[in-house]
Amino acid sequence: MPQHIIFEGAELTGKSWLMSQVYDYLEPKYNQNKVTLDGCHWFNCDVGVYGTQHGKIVIENYLNIFSELKEKNLIIEKLHLSDIVYNQVHQNQKIEYDSVEKDLLDLDFKIILVTFLEDEKLLEKRIQDRLNIYPHYERILQSPVWYIEQQRKYLMEIKKTKLPYLIVETNVLPDNTLVGKILEWIGEK
Repeated sequence: MPQHIIFEGAELTGKSWLMSQVYDYLEPKYNQNKVTLDGCHWFNCDVGVYGTQHGKIVIENYLNIFSELKEKNLIIEKLHLSDIVYNQVHQNQKIEYDSVEKDLLDLDFKIILVTFLEDEKLLEKRIQDRLNIYPHYERILQSPVWYIEQQRKYLMEIKKTKLPYLIVETNVLPDNTLVGKILEWIGEK
């Protein structure tokens, strides 16, 4: 059975690092031809559309792609929960995804909600790390308190999902015990 996993969570939680480790496990294990990286497909779905009028349409179109690739391992960086939270935070709007959740359930998707300790000093360090790697991030940079509030919205939304989910907290990265916990939860170890 292929793995279909959505990594959700506030910015600065460490989703990309965790995903890279899960990908590094799944891709070589299921790779079939050693010419292309076909053992796992990684989609970074937050491409500046969440929290805008395009979010829902883009997500519905991603569902077509996921359906086409349903026999493959898929890891998704942010999807419908992010659009819900971004609409709340940026537009002060409520958006529903009941039909998308039904489709995701039919495709056997699970959610990993990545969180951080509500520690402003931890977030200040992560902000600096982000700016060192991606200087353009300064254009959307927020205060540590803003990221904490964003995370609280994710924690409220995860309770409403019908998809199976696991919450992990990334206080120190790298943390291979979290990777092991995720792989065990999805039945890979």
